[in-house]
Amino acid sequence: MGDLALDLDQLTAIDMHTHAEVSKDGHGALSPELLGASAEYFKAHGHRQPTIEEMAGHYRERRMAAVVFTVDAEHATGHPRISNEEIAESCAAHPDVLIPFAGIDPHKGRAGVREARRLVEEYGVRGFKFHPSIQAFSPNDRLAYPLYEAIEELGVPALFHTGQTGIGAGVPGGGGIRLKYSNPMLVDDVAVDFPQLRIILAHPSFPWQDEALAVATHKPYVYIDLSGWSPKYFPPQLVRYANTLLKDKVLFGSDYPVITPDRWLADFEKLDIKPEVRPKILKENAARLLGL
Repeated sequence: MGDLALDLDQLTAIDMHTHAEVSKDGHGALSPELLGASAEYFKAHGHRQPTIEEMAGHYRERRMAAVVFTVDAEHATGHPRISNEEIAESCAAHPDVLIPFAGIDPHKGRAGVREARRLVEEYGVRGFKFHPSIQAFSPNDRLAYPLYEAIEELGVPALFHTGQTGIGAGVPGGGGIRLKYSNPMLVDDVAVDFPQLRIILAHPSFPWQDEALAVATHKPYVYIDLSGWSPKYFPPQLVRYANTLLKDKVLFGSDYPVITPDRWLADFEKLDIKPEVRPKILKENAARLLGL
């Protein structure tokens, strides 16, 4: 299971960052309190939580592929995750448009390492998502190293949330979420200690945009995805680097469902990006990174 059937020539784009927010039985990826804060932050009131089935339809209509994942933060939040197996199986039913990633809480230790291997080898998972602020760990904490080692060995990328997060925003104490864990400079240590690991820094990394650009420029296997923000709000230095030094390492991502690919792409149209760089950002860089 898990063989992708993507027809790259037919695809207009690959969205590197979408969330499975609800399981088949209606269980949410996050507690209602944290999710409510996120909806408020993104002004995404009433955004529905699409099923993976619905996500497949949404992307198929647009002739796009999408990377789908959930966040496993059971240790920090006590809230049970959506099962990685369920996400992988649901994506496998739509191999023409959906690419499964998985979320494993680094606090799970050796059990997490075993799960990572099983998910790649038996379920066709193509990468892993970490959210240090929600998972309450520093990316360079040794507790996560056995997991990175397995991911590096399996040859799939690790995607790290970086910068501020809408989750917990406005809740007293930020819902217990510490922003410091999502400084991209902490991921620089991971890039040094796992030199073959493909790493994606998710989002314009406010307030650490320059740090993210520095790490991606310095470390050959560190990429940046552009999800979670409308392109009209991208910092000028991010646009400049995307056009030049990092043109082969910047990736389209929306953060669907809180931001739709339609809205992101409409704003990206107006961005001052060289015509020859656009197809790299929208599809070619992702296809190369994912080995499609």
